[in-house]
Amino acid sequence: MRTSPIGVLRRVLGIAVPVAVVATTAAVLTAPFSANAGEQVIGGTRVSIADHQYMVFLASTDGRQFCGGALVAADKVVTAAHCAVAKSPADVRVVASREDKLTEDGVVAQIESVWVHPEFTSVTAGNDVAVLTLDRPLSNPPIELATDPKSYAAGEPATVLGWGRTAEGGSGSRYLLGAEVPLMADADCSTAYADYAASSMVCAGLPEGGVDTCQGDSGGPMVVAGRLAGIASWGEGCAQPGKPGVYARVAALADLIRAQM
Repeated sequence: MRTSPIGVLRRVLGIAVPVAVVATTAAVLTAPFSANAGEQVIGGTRVSIADHQYMVFLASTDGRQFCGGALVAADKVVTAAHCAVAKSPADVRVVASREDKLTEDGVVAQIESVWVHPEFTSVTAGNDVAVLTLDRPLSNPPIELATDPKSYAAGEPATVLGWGRTAEGGSGSRYLLGAEVPLMADADCSTAYADYAASSMVCAGLPEGGVDTCQGDSGGPMVVAGRLAGIASWGEGCAQPGKPGVYARVAALADLIRAQM
């Protein structure tokens, strides 16, 4: 991983934001959330979990959300490898069907097993993907994997989702937020980042910045045409000009992901 000032590489360990994971703690947690029901997040807005039922978040047992994920089968969640190795599986909970993190809505599942891409070493080296097997099947409809290379055409609109920071250096969101960003050409991604590898990465963002995921959104989905096309991985800063978000390229990893399903 490149040597960087604090805060330059984002989404590496997400952001620890206290949330209500266990019902008995919901009433006493008061996190410094910055996004209310009408506030925008780095070019995005609050979205309904009912429209994105595959969306989940990862939290520690003390209720701190640190990454996102996407349900790809009844008991399988795709997330970033750097999220999966951040904590012991016994210390992580997967929360589904919860839009507002301070409620007791949805289902809280434990992790039965974890698969991490065997060639993952760091976010900038690529292959930043993991599959979590839950201890129970969920009834939420899963999202399908993108497999068509045409899904990655430059300019294609992509939806990104998460509960991460609402501004670079800011605090996390209490609510699920979403934004739309265009996919960028591999040549432009390589210009932005010397470590960019089109074989396992894709990047998205506006040249002028202003729309992006941020810390705490790691492992969350980038959706193109209704399919999981990317997994939030890394980048420099948040929503900075010329520094798009970098995502694991799901189509290049789909066979390995399916082998875990």
